[in-house]
Amino acid sequence: MRRSLLWPEAAIWALLSLLLMTTFGLAFVPLGWGNPVVALLIATIKAGLVIVFFMKLGRAPALLRLTACVGLFWMAISFTLTFSDFLTR
Repeated sequence: MRRSLLWPEAAIWALLSLLLMTTFGLAFVPLGWGNPVVALLIATIKAGLVIVFFMKLGRAPALLRLTACVGLFWMAISFTLTFSDFLTR
């Protein structure tokens, strides 16, 4: 395997490692209600990088991308219903 083929994966891995260290460092910074917001933003970025670059969903067939979007949609509905139940108690 040529070295140029491994370069994008290594760069994405380094970026994911940097985001991991940022998340870890964020635990020691008192931002109040901003801590969960920033942590979820970083987690969303990490998940997006994994989906696009490692799962190659950006170049996948349309049906596979639609299936992934539907899965994310139902997961969002599940989280919304769970959190609404939690907040009403």
